Amino acid sequence: MTGRSSAHGVLPPQLRGWLGLIAALAALVVAGLGVRYADDSEPGTADARIGAAVEGVQPQPWRRVALAADFLGEPAGAAVLVVAAVAGCLLLRRPRAAVFLVAGAGVTVGAATLMKPLVGRTIHGADNLSYPSGHTAFLTALALVAALLATGRLGLGRTAGMSLVLGAALVAGAAMGWAQVALGAHYPTDVLGGWCTALAAIPATAWLVDRTADRTADRTADRTADRTADGTSDRTVDVMADAGRREGR
Repeated sequence: MTGRSSAHGVLPPQLRGWLGLIAALAALVVAGLGVRYADDSEPGTADARIGAAVEGVQPQPWRRVALAADFLGEPAGAAVLVVAAVAGCLLLRRPRAAVFLVAGAGVTVGAATLMKPLVGRTIHGADNLSYPSGHTAFLTALALVAALLATGRLGLGRTAGMSLVLGAALVAGAAMGWAQVALGAHYPTDVLGGWCTALAAIPATAWLVDRTADRTADRTADRTADRTADGTSDRTVDVMADAGRREGR
């Protein structure tokens, strides 16, 4: 591990092992739920119980709160969040963080979108693919990115860093998940699948961004060093040539 990676990486080294394990377990949950509810259109036992409990908080003003949360996962709301977050990263002179944010959100939402037709679970009609919840995946991904960047910037240890990362993911996933179930857009297990999609995608994306950025920086440094060495060698040859001419005179 280079010093540059530790100083500027988006995946804190102290969290790498635990996040790798969590990502693997989350991927297994996503796959397991996808197999369980493939081509299904009915709520499971847990879905029915949780859905019945959430329906009790739908009247105003809670419905307005749910709609506001839902908007953050819509294309317009998501674009506003991402643009604002990228602008913040650039203002702080963290271009790698900005790339991570865009890549993390894109990979997570892309994975959720690709899985929907593969699983084929529907809600309220055959045209409404529901597993996993893309809204929940997106907001959870954004929270994970923010928590990882904060952990690195603040220099948090493993315990504090993991607490921040998992806490942020839980709050964001629960908030958006509640909104999706309350609005009848998703079953609770769809929400769990979306949450786990983000948990699986973000650590992998962070590792890939760091690896790509470090390799690019290393190649740039090597080319600079080679040019410097070539320039020094040329100057040495010129000096020796001048010395030889003076001796000849």
